[in-house]
Amino acid sequence: QVQLVESGGGLVQPGRPLRLSCTASGLTLDHYAIGWFRQAPGKEREGVVCTSRNGGSTYYADSVKGRFTISRDNVKNTVYLQMNSLKPEDTAVYYCAIDYVGRLWSPRTLCNEKILDYWGQGTHVTVSS
Repeated sequence: QVQLVESGGGLVQPGRPLRLSCTASGLTLDHYAIGWFRQAPGKEREGVVCTSRNGGSTYYADSVKGRFTISRDNVKNTVYLQMNSLKPEDTAVYYCAIDYVGRLWSPRTLCNEKILDYWGQGTHVTVSS
């Protein structure tokens, strides 16, 4: 059974960093394209960053470019989202998801279409002073 579990969310002051984790069970993460998404109250889900299966291609939304970084730890079967210089508008529930079927879409398309096969339950991030 495939399961994705996000962690690391919480309350953080503007300008501070936070690192989210997405740990997988039931599959090997580095075999799949992966994305981080977020949904703020009253807003549609947004693709934040998506990366190809081998990590050779990565797309960052303009709103997070230069501040957020995705990385993988294949030993721990975990993907991270390092978020720096956080802003109040980054407040949202953050989800990780994988392209299990292998659509061969670009990371940009994965993030924009938001059609992925397995999703975590989400972790809340609140940026506030």
